[in-house]
Amino acid sequence: MTIRTRLTAWYAAVMFVSLLAMSLLTYHEFAPEPSRPATGFEKFPDKAEEGDEGDLGEMLRILFWCGVPPFLIAVSGGWWLMRRSLSPVTALTRAVEQIHDRNLSERLPRTGNGDELDRLTEVFNAMTMRLDNSFQRIREFALHASHELKTPLTVMHGELETELADENLSAPQRERLTSQLDEVQRLTKIVDGLTLLTRADAGQIVLKSEPLALEEVVRDVFDDAQILARPANLSVRLTACESALIHGDRHRLRQLLLNLADNAIKYNQPGGTVEIALRRLDAATAELTVTNTGAGIPPELLPRVFDRFFRGDPAHSQTTEGSGLGLSIAQWIVSAHKGAIKIESAPNQLTTVTVRLPRAAE
Repeated sequence: MTIRTRLTAWYAAVMFVSLLAMSLLTYHEFAPEPSRPATGFEKFPDKAEEGDEGDLGEMLRILFWCGVPPFLIAVSGGWWLMRRSLSPVTALTRAVEQIHDRNLSERLPRTGNGDELDRLTEVFNAMTMRLDNSFQRIREFALHASHELKTPLTVMHGELETELADENLSAPQRERLTSQLDEVQRLTKIVDGLTLLTRADAGQIVLKSEPLALEEVVRDVFDDAQILARPANLSVRLTACESALIHGDRHRLRQLLLNLADNAIKYNQPGGTVEIALRRLDAATAELTVTNTGAGIPPELLPRVFDRFFRGDPAHSQTTEGSGLGLSIAQWIVSAHKGAIKIESAPNQLTTVTVRLPRAAE
């Protein structure tokens, strides 16, 4: 129940009690004197009683016609005044609902009359300004840190490759250097992914928007997925590949599909399958699905799968390479193309990632 409805109900109850009290007081003040008991010698006692009843009925009619209309007018006027007085609260609520981490720099409109609601709006604006400054400092730190890490990682990568080129290395030494090189490459991927997301949050990445045949990108990624699946003895199938023209960035869309296919391969069971399908959902939407036969995702973890660095199964994550940024990057790419992405999964059943993108007019 809204505040306006609650206040109107209270106001109507107060008006009703006031009208009832006024009616009782009026009746007590203007009611006729009670008739004396009949002695048997008085004439026409029945007519006196009929007169008393007539006076009471007349009084009730007067109270009804003189009390109910003002009551209804007062309640209607009170409801209108409350609606007008609380309309700034409704507008403020709608404005606050639109605030998220990407538009904290926007300010809520103020009435400028200096009342309590105007003061509350000022407090909200000050709060969002502090939050915006905090988020900005976090983004700057992440961007500068990832940028500074690239140089030493590049140097370490080059030095390890140089050492591995030495033919005089023993088998244990070569194995140790190979392991170190793998870790450096993994750390480089994490830094690259973090840099990408930080730049995207700061609005520093501009995507291309050009006519693109999505089915060509899907077939290209399907060929790469077959190569990635061979070491794990997985079967990759392209169950549907309908033509779909969209406006988008080919490089980022290919990155999106590779991330989804790579996840479907890594988080799968030995001898499992991966199915990729592209269909025209309707005249305005293309739907891409990537399905695998992995262990699945528990329902309580599904709302967090797009969080950065989130990995659902710690035990499984220790044996599977990954940074926990792939789905976050995929979500950003889909959002940048004005699409939608969702994941449906159940333990020990199929896990399906569905991406819907707007089609271009052919």
